Amino acid sequence: MLAALGMFVFETDSALFDELARTRNWRHAKTDRFGARPASQFVGPGDDTVTLTGRIVPTLAGDYSSIERLVDMADEGDALPLADGSGNILGQFTIETVDEKHGNLIDTGKARTIDFTLSLRRVD
Repeated sequence: MLAALGMFVFETDSALFDELARTRNWRHAKTDRFGARPASQFVGPGDDTVTLTGRIVPTLAGDYSSIERLVDMADEGDALPLADGSGNILGQFTIETVDEKHGNLIDTGKARTIDFTLSLRRVD
C-alpha cells in the first residue's frame, strides 16, 4: 500500500502516484503601525493541501475504473482520512480536483496511459 484515502487504496491494482506534494501554511493577522512594520499576531493554521500525481498503465499497473471511483468519492463531498504507506494519518481531506490526461490511444479510442493529478484539501 502506497497510501489510502478513505477506503480507496493507492496500490498496483488501483492507481499508483509518483509524487506527493504537500503545502501547509499558517495565518498571521497584521495591523498597520505608524513608523514601524505592521504588528503581527498568529491566528491559527491555514490551508493544508496535498497533490498526488501519477500514471495508470492498465496493462502493467492500475485500473481504468480507479479514476471513476475517485470521481464518485469527490461527488459525495465527504471528508476522508488520508493515510500514508506507514499508517500515519495526515488528516481529513476532501477531494478538490481530479485532472486526467489520456494518452497513447489505440484504434478503439481507449488510452494505454492515464496521467492523473488529485488535489486534496484538509478540512479538520
